[in-house]
Amino acid sequence: MPETETSAAALKPATDRAIGRWLTGLRRQAGAALPLAVLAPLLGGGLLVLQAWLLATVLDHAIAGGAAAEALLPGLLSIGALIAARALLSGIGEAAGARAAERIKLALRRRLFADLLARRPDWTAARSSGALAAALVEQVEALDGFFSRFLPAMVQAALLPLAFAVVILPVDWVAGLLFLLTAPLVPLFMALVGWGAEAASRRQAQAFARLSGYFADRLRGLVTLRLFGRAEAETAAVRDAAEALRQRSLAVLRIAFLSSAVLELFAALGVAGIALYVGLSYLGLIHLPGTALTLQTGLFCLLMAPEVYQPLRLLAAHYHDRANARAGAAEIEAVLGGLPVASRPATVAAPPTRPVAPPPRSAIAVAIEDLVLDTPDGGRRLLDHAGLRLAAGGSLAILGASGIGKSSLLEALAGLRAAEGRILLGGVPLEALDEAKLRARVAILGQRPRIFQGSIADNLRLARPGASMAELRLAAGLADVLGFADALPQGLDTPVGDGGLGLSGGEAQRVALARIFLRNPDILLLDEPTAHLDAVTEARVLDGILRFSAGRTLIVATHSTAVAARLERVLRLAGGDLLPAPHPVRRFAPGSAA
Repeated sequence: MPETETSAAALKPATDRAIGRWLTGLRRQAGAALPLAVLAPLLGGGLLVLQAWLLATVLDHAIAGGAAAEALLPGLLSIGALIAARALLSGIGEAAGARAAERIKLALRRRLFADLLARRPDWTAARSSGALAAALVEQVEALDGFFSRFLPAMVQAALLPLAFAVVILPVDWVAGLLFLLTAPLVPLFMALVGWGAEAASRRQAQAFARLSGYFADRLRGLVTLRLFGRAEAETAAVRDAAEALRQRSLAVLRIAFLSSAVLELFAALGVAGIALYVGLSYLGLIHLPGTALTLQTGLFCLLMAPEVYQPLRLLAAHYHDRANARAGAAEIEAVLGGLPVASRPATVAAPPTRPVAPPPRSAIAVAIEDLVLDTPDGGRRLLDHAGLRLAAGGSLAILGASGIGKSSLLEALAGLRAAEGRILLGGVPLEALDEAKLRARVAILGQRPRIFQGSIADNLRLARPGASMAELRLAAGLADVLGFADALPQGLDTPVGDGGLGLSGGEAQRVALARIFLRNPDILLLDEPTAHLDAVTEARVLDGILRFSAGRTLIVATHSTAVAARLERVLRLAGGDLLPAPHPVRRFAPGSAA
């Protein structure tokens, strides 16, 4: 079945070089904020040159020219205005960088979340939920500094030192040449140190993802661990893992501090070289052709010397943001199997609104040929070249022991679990069906349906947000939800907690069944739909299922012979195959339809 734009096909494996291109490609998600974050510091650099020249001129007039204070006032006011303008541009740049990073992270999280929703349940079940959550939260957050700080600093470091040196060359060619020769050495040595920082950041990101998954899994199984007396041992293991993560984080910081120290050393040597040259020139110890330093030009060179290296200092301070971002991207790629293609942000489409259940659009025949199905870990074969044909509009019960593979078979029929062989719906191979059409026409009810916090009506409207109250009551009546909801003070508007808190297991199952009725599918795949129900309630719910499934194709996985007796065909899953089973004798519960 073809994947949508936000599906797993949108993810592709990435090499180190591809990760860099992918990070650069995400810039489109920032809109105009990122160019503004880059442009503002460049404009501030232009004002800096003018400020340094004005300051050198004012000092020259005051010291060498003996100008009065009144004559210096316009220059001093201009310098104050330039300082204020540079501060304003700096604030604008920082705010724009933060906004750009937030936009990029939001777009990326939406896209990654849409990809997770498009995955099969067996894919997510085979992975640590903690690692998946860490990829969407912590690893995406690691990209923040790359866009808000590193990219603007990188542009400044690439342009401003060269521009400053070119401006200084006409003033004094020796000072300009010193800047041109020494400035490129700083990024070179910083890159050598940065390779180690990136490797350490990647190891730290992997350790953090492992710790997140480990902690989430232990927290989920906390009750079981306490029952078996393993709580203290697992607590110690978590403490050891956290200590290992701390050590890796400190290693990253050590390398980051080293890169900053290397840069500071070269920058200090460069500034010291310029100061030595200017001082010796004033003392008359250096006489080079074309170098006649005045107080104004010498002060200008001294004032600009630290500013030539300042963009490189800034780049070194934020270089670890690049390493963190690349490590986070690599971890996203490792956890999700690829990186999303940079494009416009993906959105999750709302379920389509369609007419309420009856009548069905059309019945669909179901057939499987040579179906091979394994457990998610591949350790056990559930179906071995099994076959099945069910006519359009037919009903089938599948019996079998717990863990034999009934639920997995239903998931494979719904396209939610990978399997070998052929699955045909209406004569069309499952993989050839459009994803949206498949989800609209095939509905599956698992043994543990998800009930969200809200009212019962809110949970029903997840299937069709625009459904009226009359349509809700019709679906709820077929699933016997009204049998308990009408006894509540607020009826279908009664609030329930997350996970169905406030409802029994059977009541939550019936709410989920009514939600499926509201979707109006053509194929119903029900997994133990009457579990947790007494015989009388089971009969009422079966009556509703059979009334709804008239003209539709119905497959029910069940342990109940009472359920199997109400359906047309019965098969038993055993030995990796679907075998004919004798039809159970039909017994009527009190109050059930004959």
